[in-house]
Amino acid sequence: MGDDLLAQVRLNGTVPRHVAIIMDGNGRWARERALLRPLGHRAGMKAVRQTVEAAIEVGVEVLTLFAFSEENWQRPPGEIAALMDLLEEYIAREIDELRDEGVVVHVLGDRTRLSPSARAAVERIERETATGSRLALNLCISYSSRAEITRAVRQLADDVRAGALSPDDIDEDAISARLLTAPWGDPDLLIRTSGEHRVSNFLLWQIAYTELYLTDVLWPDFNRATLFEAILDYQRRERRFGKVPV
Repeated sequence: MGDDLLAQVRLNGTVPRHVAIIMDGNGRWARERALLRPLGHRAGMKAVRQTVEAAIEVGVEVLTLFAFSEENWQRPPGEIAALMDLLEEYIAREIDELRDEGVVVHVLGDRTRLSPSARAAVERIERETATGSRLALNLCISYSSRAEITRAVRQLADDVRAGALSPDDIDEDAISARLLTAPWGDPDLLIRTSGEHRVSNFLLWQIAYTELYLTDVLWPDFNRATLFEAILDYQRRERRFGKVPV
């Protein structure tokens, strides 16, 4: 699926180095099929696998997925427990293949709120994929962009208080360097599924000049071809970063 689209992407040449995705629509997908919400989340796991495989195939270097927000902790306890179980299941099922494919996994967010077993699984996948160099896969779990920016500001304040930094040295680069995504830079392309038109407290600082691609496709239906379509749309755009076209 998507071979023709892949050929077009390769013909166009420029592939976004860093792609971020807000994976939305699992619950709606389940509701449309008269299924329980956890079954929608389970179906979404298959979309994660297909997206990672497609990202490797097309040459994306960094893939950042918004899996679970800090706000999601307000969901019913049963759904949260099911999501944590799925996280552990995903790691147990995919860790060997991710490592073999050269994927290095990082989990970004407040992992102190995870259950002990989920936290252990997260630490395991980071440890066992640490040597990967083909694709950086960032899983944003218990993540809030406002909390991330607040954390960066507190670090700057601590550095100033300790005399390690002058207030005059605080600039955009100083803030960016203290964000969770600092090692990978800002996304070139942000995809949001399910037809929603909002960024939901995701990478607020980082997406200042990121190209946005909104699709009505629900996350469990997202696949190789959908990713290639988003990249083709990205390739047709002119990124000016506020400058006048040449």
